[in-house]
Amino acid sequence: MNGKTALITGSCGLIGSEVVLHFARKGWRVAGFDNHMRAVFFGREGDTRWMLSRLQESAPDYQHHEIDIRDRAAVLEAVARIRPDLIVHAAAQPSHDKAASIPFLDFEVNALGTLNLLEAARQCCPESPFVFFSTNKVYGDRPNTIPLRELPTRWDYDDPRFTEGISEDFPIDQSMHSLFGASKTAADILVQEYGRYFRLPTCCLRGGCLTGPNHSGVELHGFLNYLVRCCVEGRQYRVFGYKGKQVRDNIHSFDVASFVERFALAPRIAEVYNLGGGRGNSCSLLEAVSMAEEATGRKMDWVYVDEPRKGDHVCYISDLRKIQSHYPGWGITRTLPVIFEETARAWHDRARQVAQ
Repeated sequence: MNGKTALITGSCGLIGSEVVLHFARKGWRVAGFDNHMRAVFFGREGDTRWMLSRLQESAPDYQHHEIDIRDRAAVLEAVARIRPDLIVHAAAQPSHDKAASIPFLDFEVNALGTLNLLEAARQCCPESPFVFFSTNKVYGDRPNTIPLRELPTRWDYDDPRFTEGISEDFPIDQSMHSLFGASKTAADILVQEYGRYFRLPTCCLRGGCLTGPNHSGVELHGFLNYLVRCCVEGRQYRVFGYKGKQVRDNIHSFDVASFVERFALAPRIAEVYNLGGGRGNSCSLLEAVSMAEEATGRKMDWVYVDEPRKGDHVCYISDLRKIQSHYPGWGITRTLPVIFEETARAWHDRARQVAQ
């Protein structure tokens, strides 16, 4: 043990659990907040309670706290007691679409919950790095104003300034964000402000498509994982608009956790990074269907719905040049084929466990 403690919120989710295990392997003491609200948002199939038992098996010293981050007093008391050397805030209401039906709950979890954690950090451990998982939805639908060209299986930028993707200085206002995007933008700005105003070592990670085999993918959140799940289980997958050529860049949760460690060891003040797979790990939905079929050995049952989701991006690729210039030892290690193969194997394994 190195004597340091990391506090991870949303510790049973895809990113939270990966970060828990990553830092546990590195010899950190790890505590987690997760009250399993994903089951409230998405029902039984989105529940992450199964991950808690895996964390307790894989990281026996892991300390779990079923704390609701909306509970200011509980958050402050726990942070004061734990005194973490690192806070990784991955808890959220994560669905672009779901937020419209639960606007108060969405804002309370995403914005107010973040404020509660920031203030607890300022009062109890202001020197500890604070890593916040923001979202590329802070850019709203402004990326859709970039000229595009249509290729046989995808859309792509038709402006050389965006060859590498969207950079961190891209505008975030005067656009449609979805209510989820609005609540996460509020949190994003708060995290930056606590860095600039109070000099806390904070960073906002504006994620592209964060994915991996441990995701509890559902239709409303976790597109790539859910797509593979549908292929494995023979479910019908719905493609919404843009001819199925909409593009996302995908990053494996392992590479996400690796960057968190880099920041924890060399923190900066009020930084913002676009964190995704970059152009190399980008794919359209049509391309993703083909890769899922190859990884699973099964034909995909999918249907096209000629109506895009409100505020959805036609093409989004993260420009990784800033993050790699600040942390040159970090990079993408899990390619798209590896992500699809691992995810397919994980869903096959889950199916066998259920059958037994």
